[in-house]
Amino acid sequence: MAMNIVEEKIKAGAVVVDVRSPEEFEDEHFPNAINIPVNVIQAQADSIGPKDKPVVLYCASGARSALAARFLKMAGFTDVMNAGGLWDMPGY
Repeated sequence: MAMNIVEEKIKAGAVVVDVRSPEEFEDEHFPNAINIPVNVIQAQADSIGPKDKPVVLYCASGARSALAARFLKMAGFTDVMNAGGLWDMPGY
């Protein structure tokens, strides 16, 4: 059921953020995802866009994206979802 929510958010224009390292991102990533590694997401949160825009985060297992989701919520983002790992992404 959760995957349907992720898929709906993406289709509705959510920003998809890969919080893995640039090397992991370069190797493979979800189509149209942007790469903001978890260790810099607080500093680069403004590059995601408006804080009320839906944001879908993923990493390799879901651990780093869970941490990134907490950071973004603390920064005032209102619609943040941890989608888990890259292989959990819809259609991947």
